[in-house]
Amino acid sequence: NHIVFDGYISPSNDLKFSDIPTGIDGIFSVPSAGLAQILAFVGFVEIAWWPASQYDGDYGIGYFGGDIFDPAEKARKLNAELNNGRAAMLGIFGNMVAEKITGQTMYEQ
Repeated sequence: NHIVFDGYISPSNDLKFSDIPTGIDGIFSVPSAGLAQILAFVGFVEIAWWPASQYDGDYGIGYFGGDIFDPAEKARKLNAELNNGRAAMLGIFGNMVAEKITGQTMYEQ
């Protein structure tokens, strides 16, 4: 039904990847040290590569390798990217709510 990695997520706790349930309840099965590692890595990426001072979303890497020189087109594409991100967040939040209401994961529904 879903992808499961071989091996252990936490050898010291004898916890395998296959022991982690799917859905929102899986986050509560990951050891707190693992969650801290994920948070530290994401924080490092945010500080090192994507500085919070770039509020416009333009990090200078262009659009699929090419830069957008027309300001109107650039603003339109950045706005579309922000709106798509917001729609994705609402979609995953809807899946989490449906999982808690029905008791079934997204794969089971």
